[in-house]
Amino acid sequence: MTSVPNTANAAGPREAGAAYAPGRTLPLRVEIVRQFKRRRTLVMFGLLLALPWILVVAFSLGPAPAQQSSLRLSDLATQGGLNFAAFTLSVSATLLLVVAVALFCGDTVASEASWSSLRYLLAAPVPRDRLLRQKLTVALGYSAAAVIALPVMALLAGTVAFGWNDIRLPGTGETIAASTVLPRFGIVIGYALVNQLVVAALAFLLSVSTDSPLGAVGGAVGLVIVSNILQAVEALGVVREFLPTFWSTAWLDALVPQLDWSGMIKGASLSVTYAAILVALAFRRFRRKDVVS
Repeated sequence: MTSVPNTANAAGPREAGAAYAPGRTLPLRVEIVRQFKRRRTLVMFGLLLALPWILVVAFSLGPAPAQQSSLRLSDLATQGGLNFAAFTLSVSATLLLVVAVALFCGDTVASEASWSSLRYLLAAPVPRDRLLRQKLTVALGYSAAAVIALPVMALLAGTVAFGWNDIRLPGTGETIAASTVLPRFGIVIGYALVNQLVVAALAFLLSVSTDSPLGAVGGAVGLVIVSNILQAVEALGVVREFLPTFWSTAWLDALVPQLDWSGMIKGASLSVTYAAILVALAFRRFRRKDVVS
């Protein structure tokens, strides 16, 4: 009797090999859903969306600001939705938004390492560069959503609580029409996004270098704190202009009568340069990292 070859078993490996496509591993939608279901994502967005309303309550319960010749941004926060949004962004950009961006970008790879699931992702097999690209894309997406959500919610809360009025500038108290400032508010949010790229890139570099999510997040936040401290040392002179936080408030130049791009261009260029270097180092580090031990 002539034996019949087992064609099913012979074709199996070839079909399996043909079905494997590196570009289809770890789809973005899967990673987006995984990160969205994380408790820290829900808690952070809940805090960002609740903060403007908490500030509204705080201003409503507190005494009215005294009339001063040199008005601060906090003194003008209740003058309308635009003023309130500008104040909320100014008090949040240096810490709360930094923590949010560092959390989303610093926790993404380090958490997989701490759960010992990173090695299984790579054994799927997911190419290392693709894994980092997918992780970074989703992390930057959530970071952008966080940076956008806060001022937009602040604009809504301020308008509901204090009305829709023309914006008043700190210092001089000069008034600019709301119709003029509203389109510029998009510039403000866009610059805030670019300015946070340094934090995102450093947190991501630390995330691929350690299996401690807290260390990656804390390291990125610590950079901002140290940079803010050094920024106050006037003896450093022009060296301070190369600190990642020196131009963090340059977005205020978009809310003046004559739009001034100089500070925002310098700050955006510095941020993008630092971020590109740090991301390149992250990819280089991860390609050589031993994820098994």
